[in-house]
Amino acid sequence: MASAAEQLASNLNFSAFAKAEDLKKRIWFTIGALLVYRLGTYIPLPGINPDAFAQAFSSQSKGVLGMFNMFAGGAVQRMAIFALGIMPYISASIIMQLMTSVIPSLEALKKEGEQGRKVINQYTRYGTVLLALVQAYGISVGLEGGNGIVSDPGMFFRISTVVTLVGGTMFLMWLGEQITARGIGNGISLIIFSGIVAGLPHAISGTLELGRTGALSTGLILAIIVLAIVVIALIVFFERAQRRLLIQYPKRQVGNRMFQGDTSHLPLKLNTSGVIPPIFASSLLLLPATVAGFSQTTNMPAWASTVLASLGHGQPLYMAFYAAMIVFFAFFYTAIVFNPKDTADQLKKHSGFIPGYRPGERTADYIDYVLTRITVVGAIYLVLVCLLPEFLISATGVPFYLGGTSLLIVVSVTLDTVAQIQGHLIAHQYEGLIKKSKLRGGKKAR
Repeated sequence: MASAAEQLASNLNFSAFAKAEDLKKRIWFTIGALLVYRLGTYIPLPGINPDAFAQAFSSQSKGVLGMFNMFAGGAVQRMAIFALGIMPYISASIIMQLMTSVIPSLEALKKEGEQGRKVINQYTRYGTVLLALVQAYGISVGLEGGNGIVSDPGMFFRISTVVTLVGGTMFLMWLGEQITARGIGNGISLIIFSGIVAGLPHAISGTLELGRTGALSTGLILAIIVLAIVVIALIVFFERAQRRLLIQYPKRQVGNRMFQGDTSHLPLKLNTSGVIPPIFASSLLLLPATVAGFSQTTNMPAWASTVLASLGHGQPLYMAFYAAMIVFFAFFYTAIVFNPKDTADQLKKHSGFIPGYRPGERTADYIDYVLTRITVVGAIYLVLVCLLPEFLISATGVPFYLGGTSLLIVVSVTLDTVAQIQGHLIAHQYEGLIKKSKLRGGKKAR
């Protein structure tokens, strides 16, 4: 039988949306903030020769720069003020999550509730600044090493580049937090989402242009479209999939009243790690080829050239390492973000238990047992979603935007945002029902 929330969700319509004034304000705020972000991706760094940089970027667009350009919404290709994007903040967040699981003082802060989370968020911001400073300085040095990219190289150019890029990242971090607080959806995810979506029309038109010129056959283009639809359907199914563990609560007496035991479920997502494993695996595998592209490959030893050729995009060794690293990061990140022992302790604290397992260590072992096995399925799903498009990308040369990682981010963020919009609409309908019941109660009292 459907719950009250599910019944309300099934009755949602456009009229309910039109009456939700707060939700409309949040949506308009989100759209306005994303437009500001898109505007910033077109403002170039001072002192850059756009033509020279475009020529240098085109030679490295198949490497890690191409992937970062996708996440930055094209800002890397234009070397805009938002070229660093939000990636330093994501990296700092992951590092901080890792540190909270190995450093006792940070783990204690995490358990302090809202106040502890504020302190951890502040440490994450400091880490974002440090990472952005290092990356921005590396970019400034790399630009000066390019042929004719910087019109006036020197310390002033490096300082201005570092200040501009770090400022751009910090502004995006602030903008993402504002979207989360005053808009709809997760702000950081929506910034990445908007960057990928902005590049999709160009990627689709480029693929169709390859078909028009004969570089791609009509059958292959249709196969790409069908594969994209299949991948999207697969992502929707697996991102919504859960393994629910039955939780029971015993009878309890409050005063002279006896309350019956209640039951609930502990939902375990099939893909707890989200999009982190493909992003990390892609970055690490594409990094050697990108570094080699900026260096003098003629001076490399024969073995280094052979290894780089084997790790080239689309090569069998590349695909094997890519799959293995996705599986590794799926388990690694799941272990960081979900602690079965903490979950078991929380259940024991609230007198909840899983039938057939004693509260405490036995419950934690069982949760870990189930989580490990569903993570295996989740890792296989990530490998399939990411590798199937990779074969097409390597064989046909279609852009990164049509890859599994980009589709995974777009679909996941869309599902999360729609769920939040639905949640706001349900809350609005609940408020309307409460107001009506109060009005009726007041009339009866009269």
